[in-house]
Amino acid sequence: MEEMEEELKCPVCGSFYREPILLPCSHNLCQACARNILVQTPESESPRSRRASGSGASDYDYLDLDKMSLYSEADSGYGSYGGFASAPTTPSQKSPNGVRVFPPAMPPPAAHLSPALAPVPRNSCITCPQCHRSLILDDRGLRGFPKNRVLEGVIDRYQQSKAAALKCQLCEKAPKEATVMCEQCDVFYCDPCRLRCHPPRGPLAKHRLVPPAQGRVSRRLSPRKVSTCTDHELENHSMYCVQCKMPVCYQCLEEGKHSNHEVKALGAMWKLHKSQLSQALNGLSDRAKEAKEFLVQLRNMVQQIQENSVEFEACLVAQCDALIDALNRRKAQLLARVNKEHEHKLKVVRDQISHCTVKLRQTTGLMEYCLEVIKENDPSGFLQISDALIRRVHLTEDQWGKGTLTPRMTTDFDLSLDNSPLLQSIHQLDFVQMKVPATPILQLEECCTHNSSATLSWKQPPLSTVPAEGYILELDDGNGGQFREVYVGKETMCTVDGLHFNSTYNARIKAFNKAGVSQYSKTLVLQTPEVAWFAFDPGSAHSDIIFSNDNLTVTCSSYDDRVVLGKTGFSKGVHYWELTVDRYDNHPDPAFGVARIDVTKDVMLGKDDKAWAMYVDNNRSWFMHNNSHTNRTEGGITKGATVGVLLDLNRKTLTFFINDEQQGPIAFENVDGLFFPAVSLNRNVQVTLHTGLPVPDFYSSRASIA
Repeated sequence: MEEMEEELKCPVCGSFYREPILLPCSHNLCQACARNILVQTPESESPRSRRASGSGASDYDYLDLDKMSLYSEADSGYGSYGGFASAPTTPSQKSPNGVRVFPPAMPPPAAHLSPALAPVPRNSCITCPQCHRSLILDDRGLRGFPKNRVLEGVIDRYQQSKAAALKCQLCEKAPKEATVMCEQCDVFYCDPCRLRCHPPRGPLAKHRLVPPAQGRVSRRLSPRKVSTCTDHELENHSMYCVQCKMPVCYQCLEEGKHSNHEVKALGAMWKLHKSQLSQALNGLSDRAKEAKEFLVQLRNMVQQIQENSVEFEACLVAQCDALIDALNRRKAQLLARVNKEHEHKLKVVRDQISHCTVKLRQTTGLMEYCLEVIKENDPSGFLQISDALIRRVHLTEDQWGKGTLTPRMTTDFDLSLDNSPLLQSIHQLDFVQMKVPATPILQLEECCTHNSSATLSWKQPPLSTVPAEGYILELDDGNGGQFREVYVGKETMCTVDGLHFNSTYNARIKAFNKAGVSQYSKTLVLQTPEVAWFAFDPGSAHSDIIFSNDNLTVTCSSYDDRVVLGKTGFSKGVHYWELTVDRYDNHPDPAFGVARIDVTKDVMLGKDDKAWAMYVDNNRSWFMHNNSHTNRTEGGITKGATVGVLLDLNRKTLTFFINDEQQGPIAFENVDGLFFPAVSLNRNVQVTLHTGLPVPDFYSSRASIA
């Protein structure tokens, strides 16, 4: 019940509704509060002027939003009206429950008049504080709005249920707690007041006394005052207008306001709407139940997030500590190398100091000895040792030669710490979830081309830790044009069909996940073969065609002509293939040429507009397309003959050969599109297909000259 309290309070005053009126938008207002938020509108917006100008005859017309500014630019709340010469521009205020409403736009009614009886200024309008819809009042003023008796009853029951204990209604001073209630008198009594005012004898003996709690329930269930019609105050509502969605009285029907409307009994509609409300509440109850379960789920998520956060922080600290430990270990290793270099430098310098000191002592001793010898006056004695001393002095001087007085070690440490890779790695240290996947790598050893198909394979880098949800393979058009997507999926291998022969294609691949798309891989260049290797296609052939020799040899089980196609289609380049006549009985006329994939299969090749062919017997041949015969040429076929077909899509021509000789002129010109090798034959003919053949030399030389 306490959760319902906000529904029972007026959005203007914030208190429980007092004499609530029901607006057409289904919201409620206290009658006094409704008067306080009335705003006077210009004459041109009044219902009378609207009816005079021929506009709709509705009693409550919503105002044009272009003529009324419903929202304040300053606070985005509900603001004052603008656009009227007489409308005040006072800023909006907040009611106790937070809804923005207008301040009183007119003086309050006289003290001796009730809000219901006080006159309403002409051309007044009211705006719902909750949905902000505005409507203009008619001549009835606020009396035109029905009173919400149901809401009054709900508020009454709610306030009674909030009372801590039922008090006696007849105690003169401090009311005592009631002990009984008389259902007939509708009064609560304490024991002294019941004995004094409601004796168990006499006329009151037949009254039924019940406990206070039961009496409160019976009071709630007692019939309330029946609501009266807003247009006819002396008439009770007895019917319900379905079109207007409002109760009406008998006099309303007599006046003809609802003459063309569907009208039903008030009680029946009451029960129907109660049933509809109950059904709607069932759905709302389910949503409320789901919301409660969802709140439990969210609270559990809060707890789980907190636990996961603690765990993740501990893991992060441990990982960072491990990095710090590794850095400290590396620091110790580098310091050890510095100390080793330090000791080495000191040893070299100290050894050089010791060596130089010894030589200097020896040199000084020799010098002192020589000086003493020079002091001698005996020439013969001096000359006996002078040569030896001179040699010793020169030898000692030579020993102080190059490098002797040069330091063998520098004071600088020739060590330079390269910390840029580590600093870059530290700066790139980040969480891997929500990262795009690494660039895929095309596996060149598994990529290949065959005829008009290309097979590509790829993989993720070995050290990649970010998963990929799928891949996008792109191929250009074989002429260096724009790339186009040819595959999107989770597989790491794809075969692309329908490529041109003798063409160079560029392929690239990229990976994607929820975070985005990776960079493209390196571009792979694919070269399709110059000539095609193919066989006849059992899948598209007529059912009477008989295959053998790995689908290279065909014949027919019917005397009627039947069509069979090759498995490879051509749309670019120059292509040449031959057919050997293995059997030729009773002079039939097979046809050889090219066709679309949807050519008719149960007639001779060339009978429809989907094939371009030469049909030939043992004496002569004709070219045929769309059942039109042209260029009769002498010379036919026999068993063992060879028929050649040359399709030049660069020149858009089709030429035929019999036994390596051109049969007639160029058969067809301006052929463009996708073509499949085709043959039509019956049971008297068997042919074998030969593919992968180069273009005849004489045609190549002719093409180069042209």
